[in-house]
Amino acid sequence: MRYRIDRAFRNLIEPISRRLVNKLILFFSTIIILVVGSLTIISYNMLQRESVDHSIESTASNLKLVNQNLEDYLEGIEQLSLPQIRYDDLIRAIINEDQDYASKMYLEDYLRNLFYSRDDLSSIYLYLVGKGKYYSITQEAYDIKLRISYEGKIPEQAWFKEAMESPYNRSYQSFLDPNAKTGYTAIMDPGFMAYHRVLRSIATREPQAVISFYLKPDMKNEIMRDIPFEDGEHLLYLDPHNVPFHADNLEFYKQLKEAGGLPPSGEGVAAGPISWTAEGQKYLIVYNVGEQDGWKLVKPIPYSNIYEPARVTRDLNYLIGFIFLVISVVLVTLISNAITKPLKKLSHQMKRFSEGTFDAEAPVKGRDEIAYLTRHFNRMVSRTNDLINERYKMKLVEKNAILKALEAEINPHFLYNALQAISTKALKSGDFDVADMVDALALTLRYCISGKDIVYAREELKHIERYLALQKARFGSRLDVSVEWDDSLMELQIPKLSIQSLVENSIKHGVEKVSVAIRIIIRAELGDTHAVITVEDNGPGIPPARMEEILASFRTEWEEQEGENIGLKNLHTRLVLLYGEEAGLRIESGDKGTKMIMLIPRGGQSHV
Repeated sequence: MRYRIDRAFRNLIEPISRRLVNKLILFFSTIIILVVGSLTIISYNMLQRESVDHSIESTASNLKLVNQNLEDYLEGIEQLSLPQIRYDDLIRAIINEDQDYASKMYLEDYLRNLFYSRDDLSSIYLYLVGKGKYYSITQEAYDIKLRISYEGKIPEQAWFKEAMESPYNRSYQSFLDPNAKTGYTAIMDPGFMAYHRVLRSIATREPQAVISFYLKPDMKNEIMRDIPFEDGEHLLYLDPHNVPFHADNLEFYKQLKEAGGLPPSGEGVAAGPISWTAEGQKYLIVYNVGEQDGWKLVKPIPYSNIYEPARVTRDLNYLIGFIFLVISVVLVTLISNAITKPLKKLSHQMKRFSEGTFDAEAPVKGRDEIAYLTRHFNRMVSRTNDLINERYKMKLVEKNAILKALEAEINPHFLYNALQAISTKALKSGDFDVADMVDALALTLRYCISGKDIVYAREELKHIERYLALQKARFGSRLDVSVEWDDSLMELQIPKLSIQSLVENSIKHGVEKVSVAIRIIIRAELGDTHAVITVEDNGPGIPPARMEEILASFRTEWEEQEGENIGLKNLHTRLVLLYGEEAGLRIESGDKGTKMIMLIPRGGQSHV
């Protein structure tokens, strides 16, 4: 797997690294990306820490102010529960209310005055200890109802016991849990909490009554509205023992409590942040503990909300960095192209020079190192071109001389045999046949003395047709020639008189040697690398010793050749001179005939 990744990476980088301009762009782009990326990451981490510190500081200050307002609100409820001036009159009325009608009316008026004094009370209850009855005042629809009811199970309520045992003669009761019990059967809407106060006799300190205020959530919500609140955040209002009196999400409070994420319970607890993780979400829990009674305002804040400004800043930095990168890449590309364009032109001319174009010169601009290098390259090209031209001219003269010499040495006995055949035919037939042969001979001579060294195959085949017409006049039915030539090779360029040399050899070593009919097949086909031209006969073949002499003549220099085989040696030498070492003549011979194969490379061009 690692090898595949490395290979894929190399395949991706290799095309980019071939050009100098791409290397420069990649180099500067990498520097820009590293600088912008590093600065963005460093700033993002710093902003994260600053966001956490700022969130803790701002949230703690806000919670402290709101918690102080809530404590002032509860303190106002506590002051409302204690008559400041006529406390003794209230206690006396509580004691005598079942015997004295005036005391009963006093209690009713007292409850009405309390109820009308504030608009955040949903109801007030006054339980008379030891008598099993209570006074209540509530608002039902648009009417205020004051009732006297009896209930013997009030002392069994938890809030009652807590108030009796409290050194402050009070207890708070939360109704956040819908299963919380008030103990009073007449309560229709308990509000969000109840404040219970024990009224004791000043003289005996015995409890005489418990007054209960059931508070509407309006005032509490109004005070808490000053706390900023975003999606994902939560807000809890807890008493000193972490009993919830406000929770925007009760299930979240239960999870927090079960996981131990609540602040320590009890009075005198110092405020401080807590980290807590639930269901993959990490929270920063900031809380404030009231200075008077230890009530707590708790605000769990997702770290994702805290880091949001840092993320926005990071994304903005990335955007700015990307824009800066694009601008930089454009500028680097323009500058790099201005620097590397002369090098590219110089490289292109060097490539042309290496491929054989010896007049390749690069334009020179400026006076820098690249211009200096280009001038010296042009000077080298000029000197090399001069030397090559001189050498080329010498080789051209030499090859032309050799080709002319080879053409001049075509076996002259053909002309003699052709004239003899014309004479014989003239004795045996009328003037028309003689005229045809003379015309064929004239066209043949004209083709032979033409100045072209390379001809199309169709021209050579037309010449062979005239040549064979003359030879058939000589040999008659003993000479049988067929042509199997691929139409796609009709435009193939071949040396002039090349096929005639092969056919002439078959006639010389085949037809002339025997008295039976000889079949000659001229064939041409296109192979994978060469055009293959074959002249095959079914004659007696070439003896091995003679074959060795012919092949040996192919390996000697032209100046060293002598004796027979000049026609085949001529053709082989011309093929090598015209098409290079990949061209040439191959001969296969046995008891049942001879096959001569002329090979011309595909796409090959004349070297002359």
